[in-house]
Amino acid sequence: MENGLKRIFVSLALVAALAIAGTGCGGSASGSAGKVALVAYSTPKEAYGALIPAFGKTPEGRGVEFTQSYGASGDQSRAVESGLGADVVAFSLEPDVTRLVDDGLVNQSWNRNAHEGMVTDSVVVLAVRKGNPKHIEGWDDLIKPGVEVITPNPFTSGGARWNVMAAYGGQIAQGKTPGQATAYLKQLFQHVSVQDKAARDSLQTFTGGKGDVLISYENEAITAQQKGEKLDYVIPDQTILIENPIAVTKDASSTAQDFVNYLWTKPAQKIFAEKGYRPVDPGLVDQRKYPKPKQLFTIQKFGGWDAVSDKFFDKDNGIVAQIEKSLGVSTGG
Repeated sequence: MENGLKRIFVSLALVAALAIAGTGCGGSASGSAGKVALVAYSTPKEAYGALIPAFGKTPEGRGVEFTQSYGASGDQSRAVESGLGADVVAFSLEPDVTRLVDDGLVNQSWNRNAHEGMVTDSVVVLAVRKGNPKHIEGWDDLIKPGVEVITPNPFTSGGARWNVMAAYGGQIAQGKTPGQATAYLKQLFQHVSVQDKAARDSLQTFTGGKGDVLISYENEAITAQQKGEKLDYVIPDQTILIENPIAVTKDASSTAQDFVNYLWTKPAQKIFAEKGYRPVDPGLVDQRKYPKPKQLFTIQKFGGWDAVSDKFFDKDNGIVAQIEKSLGVSTGG
């Protein structure tokens, strides 16, 4: 069984024993108890809007003050790298954390815990107009004549990279060759009319009336529905397990680690579930709300993010970079 799928069956009870506190020196926002600077990717803003007050009701969280920053995952990671103060970083992709490990801002041990540093799960879905007028059921429907697709720019957005690998992997799962899967990506991007910087921006573009299909996190589609947006979503038969990492920076106070530890507790994971995320605690996953796709794969199917980043997202020679350049789209994120 692939690493990501193994992780979701690990007992939540191990968290308290295995969670590693941030130590050492680096770029913290406060470095003092009672204050936590959270720097996160764009989509979990609503979840943290509920989680932070809930943490404040715990003994560890009483009186703790938070600052919050949200944006495209890659942009946020590079901002911390460049000096933006952060005690807790919550990103879409593991490489956005390992960038900070390489820069000495996050401990190498950040993912040595029961959930390998991942705080939420999701899957890539296809958001459609209410009633699904284009009859979108799966990946092949996105490249039919007249179908307009919205997805963020994969050189700024972590969500976009998940989308790309879901689309590519969906072809492989159907028995296509890597060459055929790459050809599919080329066709798909010819149907993409807008590539915003972040997943949340793409959702706003779609709910504003642009496009027939939005490739998205499942949690984003659920958030939109909870806000009263008129859209439906389809879980393709073949899709990828999205795993979202969280870490503390080296100079962060013990309060920051307390907050991260809290996010793995059952009360916190239930809040994530209410906000559209699949809990990393398997016992909290409601199969009626979060059905398992027929063919669910992880990024490990393609060698993990190090291999994928080089092969697909290298700005000069990556598969997606070549596709984007042929369409005149920037890869300079």
